Amino acid sequence: MKTTDYIAFSIGRLPRGYIFTYADFVTEVSKKEAVIKALNRMAVAGKISKLSKGKYYKPENTPFGILQPSQSQIVKDLLEEDGKTIGYLTGYSIYNQLGLTTQISNTIQIGKNQIRSGFKRDRYTISFIKQPNTITKDNIRLLQILDAIRYIKKIPDVTLEMSCKRLLAILQTLSDKDLLTLVRLALKYPPATRALLGALLNQIQPTQLTRQLLKGLNPVSKYKFPGVPQVLENSDKWNIV
Repeated sequence: MKTTDYIAFSIGRLPRGYIFTYADFVTEVSKKEAVIKALNRMAVAGKISKLSKGKYYKPENTPFGILQPSQSQIVKDLLEEDGKTIGYLTGYSIYNQLGLTTQISNTIQIGKNQIRSGFKRDRYTISFIKQPNTITKDNIRLLQILDAIRYIKKIPDVTLEMSCKRLLAILQTLSDKDLLTLVRLALKYPPATRALLGALLNQIQPTQLTRQLLKGLNPVSKYKFPGVPQVLENSDKWNIV
């Protein structure tokens, strides 16, 4: 089978929106340059779309135009390496998924242990936040919740009071095991995050779960979250003003 025919056949079997590079084919076709040329010809012909240099996908046409790949596909090379989780989606897209805002952003934020400078990829701006905890597939959802608490003031088109009410609803869906893990992970977050998490958890149920969070806070420090004391009854205990 010719290189072009093999590439076309292989791409035909891929799901729409799946992002691929020449590396997806070199295990079968050893001629790297031939693969790259074939992909570029297909992109020019409109058979595939080019996301950025060396990255392509099968376009999906809808009545509203071409459907873009999911954000996890667009940055999958930044989320996983050799089968190991090295990053996770956070920020604006996750605020939307968590029901904290209805806005959708062209900025894709990624949590990683080692961060790098932001850059553009197609119409998206990729930015990074440093995650001090080890990142695993099992704890990503909890890290996303903690990030939402940490950056609660930056959640667009919503008040702090509304965000707290939504976060309370999210926390109530977590199992006791997840809540324990959440607290453990929070210990590496800034004091203001730990204070707000503690107040949120205490609102759900009086528990010793938050003792470790409170113990690590400076008793004279104040944490400014305007409007939150009207939602969380125990804000004074956590020095939230």
